[in-house]
Amino acid sequence: MTGNSGTTRRTFLTWSAALATGAMSCSIEEDISGQTNTTSLIDLTASEAVSAMLRGDISAEAYAEALVRRCESGKHLNAFINFDAARVLEAAKKADANRSMGAELPPLHGLPIPIKDSVNVSGYATTGGTRALRNFYPAEDSPLVQKLKKAGAIVLGKTNVHELSFGWTSDNKEFGAVRNPYDINRIPGGSSGGTAAAVAARMAPIGIAEDTQGSIRVPAAMCGLTGFRPTLHRYPNQGVIPITPLFDQVGPLARNVGDLALFDHVISGAPMTNNSTSIKGLRIGVPREYFYNVLEEEVERICEEALLRLADAGAILVEAEITDLKRLIDLTTARVQLYHVLPMLTQFLADFDTGVTFDELMAQVSPDILAVFSQLVLPGSELSPSIEDFTAARDQHLPALRKTLASYYHDNNLAAMVFPVAQITAPLIGQNPNMTVNGQNVSFENLISRNISPGSTGSLPGIVVPAGLNRDGLPVCLELDGPAGSDESLLGIGVAIESILGKLPPPRL
Repeated sequence: MTGNSGTTRRTFLTWSAALATGAMSCSIEEDISGQTNTTSLIDLTASEAVSAMLRGDISAEAYAEALVRRCESGKHLNAFINFDAARVLEAAKKADANRSMGAELPPLHGLPIPIKDSVNVSGYATTGGTRALRNFYPAEDSPLVQKLKKAGAIVLGKTNVHELSFGWTSDNKEFGAVRNPYDINRIPGGSSGGTAAAVAARMAPIGIAEDTQGSIRVPAAMCGLTGFRPTLHRYPNQGVIPITPLFDQVGPLARNVGDLALFDHVISGAPMTNNSTSIKGLRIGVPREYFYNVLEEEVERICEEALLRLADAGAILVEAEITDLKRLIDLTTARVQLYHVLPMLTQFLADFDTGVTFDELMAQVSPDILAVFSQLVLPGSELSPSIEDFTAARDQHLPALRKTLASYYHDNNLAAMVFPVAQITAPLIGQNPNMTVNGQNVSFENLISRNISPGSTGSLPGIVVPAGLNRDGLPVCLELDGPAGSDESLLGIGVAIESILGKLPPPRL
């Protein structure tokens, strides 16, 4: 077996087991075979499952059957828009046949992966969660899916999304609301809520999401997962329903950071590493003024306890603010996103022969999405940004923001900064958009978007790691953002911090 960087089969088995356990094992064979005997197949990490299938400890078909059964028993979560069990099992049988014939096996051999339904996959409709695209079947896979299939992955269906990826709840009016596995009356976050629900519910160990402004990181936080938004363009974004090329970025959701690193190796070709970064002496920024401003009481408690644990482990927490951050975010994020979405969607509809125009798309969207577009996007709407606003945002304020963020890391000698992903835990489905937090009346959009916007707009790599459960059993997660381009070192930091903070108990379905 060789990966993108010439990985041997033995090296991969050793590396993947090390990521799964957080340290190199004396006997990888005993670890993997023992775990398959004592742990349900659906609880295996991606690294563990692939290692076991490569060794022949389990067959791809047996593993796929276990995940398919889990998908079928978890239908009430509404994680999938399109799911074809027969197609999944047929692909798994082919993977087993390749192994039995002695074929060279790829690094994701037999691994079923759910794909967000904004990403083109041949043979599946790309609906974007909207009515007008129900019958759009792309002619070919997106480049990301091509890479996954070449690496041996199996498509485990297309997952439910917030319609057109334009929101954070995944309360889809056309295909139904996605439900959070930790509390089915609550949202899973969005827009990649279906992928998050599937991974959290053990329907798959890893899944594909996409993040314009938080759509990887918010679902990760609300479903208690790890998630990775890489530096912009580290993974190919073509063949994905767009909002803006300045922020859109595909990436993975998983249940441990090691699987994020495996994904990164396969897709980016970056070298694999066997060791996490030492936390002792690591300088991590804590910019409280912006990121810790209005936090739900339980979110604040859990995050502060997590920071104390990092400090006790030897991390140097640097209390330093980011100059002018809020003003620069206000001048860039919404103006770029809202100006770009109309021409980008129009171009996608034409380039991929969807048979649907932008006007026809809008004529069939759900009322909540139409209201957002009518108020914020469509020409002549009161709040849509002008060409002058967009140009200033793109050419002046966005470079200024990215320079400010780079200076923050450099001037304070920081490897990363840490903060709560969201200021609240998962709210109830359909909850009033205005919420009271610590006596302040704050909009849902602000509570969700505030902390994730700097990373998206600033093109920073970001990792989500679980910090704990609140008193209601709902996940709270931290985000680690590193300097632009520091993806590999950030993944190493994530592995180390995950080992300190521990893992969450699985949801009870």
